[in-house]
Amino acid sequence: MSDRDRRLPGLHAGAADSRTREGESDEGGSIDRMSHAKGGSSPNNGAEAMLGKGLDIGTANIVASVQSEDGEITFRLERNAFLDIQGDVYSKSMLTKLQVPYVVQGDRLVVIGEAAFELANIFARETRRPMKDGLISPSEVDALPMIRLIIEKCLGKPRQQGESVFFCVPAESVDKDNNVVYHRGLFEGMLRKMTYTPHTIVEGHAVVFGELAEKDFTGIGLSFGGGMVNVCVAYKTIPALTFSVARGGDWIDKNVAEVLGIPKSRATMIKERGVNLASPKGREEEAINIYYRNLISYVLQNIKNRFEADIRNMPSFPEPVDIVCAGGTSMVGGFVDVFKDEFAKIKFPIPVSNIRMASEPLNAVAKGCLIAAAISE
Repeated sequence: MSDRDRRLPGLHAGAADSRTREGESDEGGSIDRMSHAKGGSSPNNGAEAMLGKGLDIGTANIVASVQSEDGEITFRLERNAFLDIQGDVYSKSMLTKLQVPYVVQGDRLVVIGEAAFELANIFARETRRPMKDGLISPSEVDALPMIRLIIEKCLGKPRQQGESVFFCVPAESVDKDNNVVYHRGLFEGMLRKMTYTPHTIVEGHAVVFGELAEKDFTGIGLSFGGGMVNVCVAYKTIPALTFSVARGGDWIDKNVAEVLGIPKSRATMIKERGVNLASPKGREEEAINIYYRNLISYVLQNIKNRFEADIRNMPSFPEPVDIVCAGGTSMVGGFVDVFKDEFAKIKFPIPVSNIRMASEPLNAVAKGCLIAAAISE
């Protein structure tokens, strides 16, 4: 059996044994969100752990993936946000008692990840975000050191110097200039300093790798992230069409906050607490429903327009394909029902057999990055 064949089995298929647990890291009470997924194929029969990792650097969340020697995939996720508070004795004591991790930056204490989001809601503050619209934020002066802290927490140290890591980058945007060259180079340099060997994969393509193995990596992968939505139409692993739109979960939160007159962090909390788009209740949920429908319709219309504009260079699909939706923004209740409603309103240029959620929407891109790492070896 070749080295490539040895590495693929545990990555193939979905999360038949997925579960989520809370744990503590080595850094004073830091709480990590971890999940594990085992593929349907046999483990690596005692072979050493597969080298190579996957990394989803999203606007809202950062997710790292790695496969162990028994074929189990572990995901480590952290919210891509931070909050600074006054560095007095009382604040230090409070954070220590609450087991909230922090770093000292001058006369301020900086809390990163999920803890920052929770504290922001308690104190009616807005979190600071290292990224905006899928790229590193040009207006956030502390973006680079903060996002490096979060990436180091999720990715950990390489198991051997020069270990490969595949990380996702956004595709070219159809509605906004996005300097992907700078963004890609920035993270390549950061990962090299962490002694990794970095490689890139377009985010929508990672969804295809992570979710469409049983369809010969043919179909449409959509990643609904915080800063943008990434699209990939692929035929047998080859991307025929990739692009992104500069709207995502943050766009929904911003507009809901404006029309309701509430902080953006509260709009995010309302969206994540258990809204069902198929049956919205009250003014807040109705506003969320309206902007979700608008976002989905906008994405579908752009797929249609881009496909038809370059139809001569598009593949002819012999059979209807699946559309797979991934990303944290797609995890709201009733998402697929609303997606199907909006899909029925347009004449889609590609025959579609099924519209479904990714097996693990929040981990799908990181899983696809890990599969890309395995295939590349």
